[in-house]
Amino acid sequence: MIRRVRPVNERPVQHWAVIPAGGCGQRMGGDIAKQHLPLAGDTVLGHSLAPFLAHSDIDGVVLVLPAKDPWAKVEPDVKPMLTTVGGRERCHSVFNGLQLLRERLQFDDWILVHDAARPCLRSADLDRLISTLARDPIGGLLAVPVRDTLKRGGIDGRVCETVPRAGLWQAQTPQMFRFGVLWSALETVLSRGLTVTDEAAAIEAQGGRPVLVPGHPSNLKITHPEDLELASLLLDRSVPYDRAGSET
Repeated sequence: MIRRVRPVNERPVQHWAVIPAGGCGQRMGGDIAKQHLPLAGDTVLGHSLAPFLAHSDIDGVVLVLPAKDPWAKVEPDVKPMLTTVGGRERCHSVFNGLQLLRERLQFDDWILVHDAARPCLRSADLDRLISTLARDPIGGLLAVPVRDTLKRGGIDGRVCETVPRAGLWQAQTPQMFRFGVLWSALETVLSRGLTVTDEAAAIEAQGGRPVLVPGHPSNLKITHPEDLELASLLLDRSVPYDRAGSET
C-alpha cells in the first residue's frame, strides 16, 4: 500500500525522473538503439538525462533499460540513478520503474516520465512544468498547440478529411504525475490487459484530466535519421544543460 498521508515534519515532496529507454528505434535503420547514438559530444540518452541530473528539484533518476544494457553500469555522482529492466511496451517499462520506487516514495511525490529519445529539453520548460503543477492533485504534461493543418488519410493514400486543429495539442515529455495517481492508473490499465502510448492516457482512462503545460517545439523526439541532425543543430546553439534558457 502506498502511504497517502505525509506526517508532520517529514521530508518535502520528492521529484523523481523515470526514463524508459528500452526502444530499439527500428525507424532509424541502424544496429544501435537510437538512445545510444552519438549526438553533440555525448549520446542521445546522455543529453536526455542531463537536464534532470542538473536540476536542483530532481531527487533522483530511474533508467528503465533492456537487459545487459551498458548504461546499467553508469553511476553518476551528482544524484542517485537507479536502473531496472524494461517490459514489453512503454507502459510496462514505466510501471517497472515505479515498482523500484515504491518503498522510497509516498502518494503525493512526483514522477516525471521523459522519453530517452528527447535530448533537447530546455531547463526553462522543466522549470515551468514543475512550478505550474506544484499544487495540482493529479499532474500534467508538456505539450505544444498543433499549428499545421491536419489531414486524415485513407488506406489508398488519399485524404479522407481535414481535421480541425482547434484545441489540439501535440504531447511531449516530461509527463509529471503524483506517484500514487500514476501507479493506480497504470496498475488498472495493465490489469485489464490494455496498453497506452503515454502516461497521460492512463490518467485519462481513470477519468483524470491532466494539465497541458506549454512547451517548446525544440523538444523533439528522435524518430527518423533527419531528427538526429536537427537535434545536433539545436544543441549546438544552446547553453550546455540549460537548453537555451529563456529563448523563445
